[in-house]
Amino acid sequence: MERIELAPGFEISRVLTGLWQIADLEREGDEVDADRAADEIQRYVDAGLTTFDMADHYGSSELIAGCYSRRGGAPAELMTKWVPKPGRHTPEDVREAVERALERMGLATLDVLQFHAWSYADPAWLDCMFSLQDLKAEGLIRHLAMTNTDAAHMRMLLDSGVEVVSNQVCYSLIDQRAAGAMTDLCREKGVKILAFGTLAGGFLTERWVATPEPAMEELETWSQMKYKRFIDAAGGWARFQTVLASVERAAKRLGVSMANIASRYILEAPGVGGVIIGARLGHSDHIDDTRRLFEFELDAESRADIGEALARLDPIPGDCGDEYRKPPFLTAAGDLSDHFDAMPSPYPTESGQNGRTKALSGTVWEDLAGFSRAVRKGNRIFVSGTTATHRDRLVGGTSAASQAHFCLDKIEGAIQSLGGTIDDVVRTRIYVATPDVAEDVSRAHGARLGHVQPANTLVHAGLIGDGYLVEMEAEAVVD
Repeated sequence: MERIELAPGFEISRVLTGLWQIADLEREGDEVDADRAADEIQRYVDAGLTTFDMADHYGSSELIAGCYSRRGGAPAELMTKWVPKPGRHTPEDVREAVERALERMGLATLDVLQFHAWSYADPAWLDCMFSLQDLKAEGLIRHLAMTNTDAAHMRMLLDSGVEVVSNQVCYSLIDQRAAGAMTDLCREKGVKILAFGTLAGGFLTERWVATPEPAMEELETWSQMKYKRFIDAAGGWARFQTVLASVERAAKRLGVSMANIASRYILEAPGVGGVIIGARLGHSDHIDDTRRLFEFELDAESRADIGEALARLDPIPGDCGDEYRKPPFLTAAGDLSDHFDAMPSPYPTESGQNGRTKALSGTVWEDLAGFSRAVRKGNRIFVSGTTATHRDRLVGGTSAASQAHFCLDKIEGAIQSLGGTIDDVVRTRIYVATPDVAEDVSRAHGARLGHVQPANTLVHAGLIGDGYLVEMEAEAVVD
């Protein structure tokens, strides 16, 4: 069974068993029997599939893992996630979440804790990461990782000194977003991609070859509802059938299942450390079929045939994880209603003089110099000069690109707090400390605002404060 070093001294199986379907099994309110499910985990471990992926919101998955770990049997790598509601979380909140996972899983130290951020415009997600980094130093967490994080913010974390070993993202034949900037970053930094959705909720299997398109209400699981939306976004059922046909030809040529072909294609992709294959513990398993993943490699003819079919698909919009942060929401529900009720404002606001509304970030400079993070007057929003400062930290380290992305995050958060969106920006002004960072900063600006193309000025200026490479301000008109 193939294994890979996720971090120095820590190996995992290259096929991880995903336990997200525990939540699906329990959605009617009946909890899976933990002892019986732990027996199923033992079967996977005995087969060499020793790594399991779970989360605080995957039903009782952590309790099942705890039942297994307390038995003291063969070692297994138990990776979990913390997916908090949007908004601010104190260091005490973060500690409580980690200690809760430790108790549920029967562990003294979490092997890997993966974090999901709902919004980059609210810097509260960085507070969580810095607190998790402190708990890692304390010994409660062995390794930190991310899930559903885009390339710019993965780089921002790494440039800010947060020790991240992997990023778990959707990556499949129909969703190739991770093959671009994310792969480049992970290969550069030695971070591993952990790919979920490689079977697209079971759609990339024999069951769906040459079948009529199913209606959403006919689908049986949350995974199927979710990945049907991906299929629609990629160009629809007819083009998806072209991909299925190419996978079927490869499976027959190599004498393996279509699931093997779909997962092996991603497993062989650059930067991929492992693929996550879901298990319905006690209801169905594919242990023998999964083990066959390591008994073959894709041949050139199969790769070319599949590649030709993939070229006919529409790219899934956005970067990794955007399906959880912006339309079109490619989730089971088609929105975020099954995850939380409302997105809180990134910054507090208060009424000012003459019909103005102010957004305040709470820095000492706002009181000292007498300014607001942003001000709205009528339908116009004015955002003050913004650097990569967050509380007492310089986010992005010595990377001008990462500093620029965080400046844009803060600008977006200020505009959101005052009732606008980043699409409402009509003018930006950029000040760089040295001319040699201008291109990196401009590329970051283009990545975030290229679809809007606001009026823009870039100036070389002496910035106040050590380490600052860029400062930005913006104006928006809310139509």
